[in-house]
This record gives sequence, C-alpha cells and structure tokens, in this order.
Amino acid sequence: MTASLGGRESIEQDMDVTRERLSQNIDQLVHRVSPKTIASRQVQAVKDYFVDPQGAPRTDHILTIVGGVTGVVVVIVVLRKMVS
Repeated sequence: MTASLGGRESIEQDMDVTRERLSQNIDQLVHRVSPKTIASRQVQAVKDYFVDPQGAPRTDHILTIVGGVTGVVVVIVVLRKMVS
C-alpha cells in the first residue's frame, strides 16, 4: 500500500507541474493575442520598414510607397476625366 501512496503522490505532483505549465502557456497565449500586443507589434513592424536601425529614414521604402500612391491617384484622375 505504501508503494501505491508513493505512486499516487508522484502522479499528483506531475499533475500539479503540468497544470502550472499549462497555466503559463495559456497566459502567454492570451498576451500574444491581445489587441494591444498585436497593435504594438504591427506599429513596430511599420517603423522597422520605414526606419533603419540607426534611426535614419529608409528612403527606398518611402519612395516606393509614395510612387505607388501617386500612380493610383493618377489612374483615378485619368479615369474620371475619361468618364466625364
């Protein structure tokens, strides 16, 4: 019967350790999927795209975006003039 009690205690300890680990994993997941965390990650990604590690603007990326926006505006203006 003593061996049975030792086995039971061991199983209970394993369950406690597993429960604690699962709790930590759930807390990490909740943090990772919270809207505030997602938003801050996205803001950082945009900053990383437009600013290099030294803090200088990445003109190649900025000019690419400006060129694309300008192209879309030109297409819209031309299409409106063609329609009217």
